[in-house]
Amino acid sequence: MATKTIAGVNINVNEEGYLTDPSEWTREVATEIAKEEGIELTDKHFEVLEFIRNKVMNGEGLTIRGIGKSGIVDAKTFYQLFPGAPLKKATKIAGVPKPVSCI
Repeated sequence: MATKTIAGVNINVNEEGYLTDPSEWTREVATEIAKEEGIELTDKHFEVLEFIRNKVMNGEGLTIRGIGKSGIVDAKTFYQLFPGAPLKKATKIAGVPKPVSCI
């Protein structure tokens, strides 16, 4: 485990840059992680990130299909918001562990 300074705060991260303690997450931390991923966050991004955080904190699994059926975004929009590897990027920015389904 490593420590990384994000948004002026020392945050514990794993070798892939995912937060190891979701309670260290803030909107400012998310904004900085998103910048590293080449994403500028909007209100819609934050709606998705909050949805993801709530699902994970409640012990529920995450899938792209589930996010697409959330009523917040459809799957196509999810891919547009987090291009490339949407679930992997979104969970990293949301400060939660990478889903086991992501390589």
